[in-house]
Amino acid sequence: MSNNIIPYRSEDHEQLVGIWHRAVVATHHFLTEEDIQFFHEMVRNEALTGVELWTHYDEANKPTGFIGLDGTKVEMLFVDPVRHGQGIGRALLKHAEELKGNLLQVDVNEQNEGACAFYRRYGFVQTGRSELDGSGKPFPLLHLELRQS
Repeated sequence: MSNNIIPYRSEDHEQLVGIWHRAVVATHHFLTEEDIQFFHEMVRNEALTGVELWTHYDEANKPTGFIGLDGTKVEMLFVDPVRHGQGIGRALLKHAEELKGNLLQVDVNEQNEGACAFYRRYGFVQTGRSELDGSGKPFPLLHLELRQS
């Protein structure tokens, strides 16, 4: 396991909420400010502590990204946008695979083309689609599973 990925620490909570917010603003262009505020409250109040959360830290011991798991399902994966493209998301997925095996699933917003491409590059394939997101909002989700040979 990577020694720069450790379990959730409550003292990092606000930094993780900040990473989530910056990443969503940078990548979820289909969301309105009202939508972002709705999800921001969920993330701040319950979402981070409602999953098995692992945080990636840089050399200065500063959080750079996190992954939230519920069993073998990736419920969230966010990397600070200033660190996109540096392998942090891949390292977090690899960590999840080491913990759970390669039977991972994830739901990704269909309109988040960068995330869809990221998961497909990693080896995920689409197994289904929903018109509504988990909150009942009209943001279609693609259901993906990791298929590795």
